[in-house]
Amino acid sequence: MSSTKQYLAFDFGAESGRAMIGTFDGDHLTLAEVHRFPNTPVRLPGAMHWNILQLWQEIKHGIGQALHHSNGALSSVGIDTWGVDFGLLDRSGALIGNPTHYRDDRTDGMLDAAFARVPRAEIFGQTGIQFMQINTLYQLFAMVQNNAPALANAATFLTIPDLFNYWLTGCKVCEFTNATTTQAFNPINGNWATELLAALGIPTHIFPEIVKPGTVLGTVQNAVAEELGLTERMPVVAPACHDTGSAVAAVPASNQRFGWISSGTWSIIGAEVPDAVVNPETLLYNLTNEGGVN
Repeated sequence: MSSTKQYLAFDFGAESGRAMIGTFDGDHLTLAEVHRFPNTPVRLPGAMHWNILQLWQEIKHGIGQALHHSNGALSSVGIDTWGVDFGLLDRSGALIGNPTHYRDDRTDGMLDAAFARVPRAEIFGQTGIQFMQINTLYQLFAMVQNNAPALANAATFLTIPDLFNYWLTGCKVCEFTNATTTQAFNPINGNWATELLAALGIPTHIFPEIVKPGTVLGTVQNAVAEELGLTERMPVVAPACHDTGSAVAAVPASNQRFGWISSGTWSIIGAEVPDAVVNPETLLYNLTNEGGVN
């Protein structure tokens, strides 16, 4: 019996996405691209959104292409995407509107407005994340400031890869690496920064359980499996759902002391450290602590 395994991975960047099959024979990993597609935002009067339903269609098409390429022998599927953006679900589990793009201008002025409620140093002390107005924290705070009905009616918060995983499996959780990009995660206690969220008027009950990369979320649910013609229930695994986290996990370093540069929509320079470094120096230089794979 062959020990070769085939795994399907979706990698979504802010401008394009792709589906790759990784074939592992026990010694060597080979990669094959089976689907590539654009990720183009949609402008509406007054807002900029992700075309989330089209991206969902691309996932289903990519699974179909991968099934054909692998003769139906896929061991699992995993998804990573860009960080900070999110969808909100209502009490029935339905998505409330199209997720807003991080480049939308609704967060203009939100950092100063947030600092008026919670000092900058205190926000950093609870999150360890650099200050950028695109961060989830300021997107949610903008919704608070604007009395957004979507937030008032939300029952569950999911980042973009978590939303796709929910549609695949029905499982409502947030994966660790992408949760850390939100500036709503506390690396000291390893959970949501509920004290900070509450101070900014953001409802804390909407934030679900956080799971580690490598967690098996379940199998592809009935409706999706039937649509795609899956004869066996394919496991859905949460990798490092933040694309940078997955990229850094793949660095072929032979020791623990190395730096890395990840080039995608933008280039990021960093290093892997055992724990978040949250101190006056990292605050001064606006450094960030994002989750990785242990």
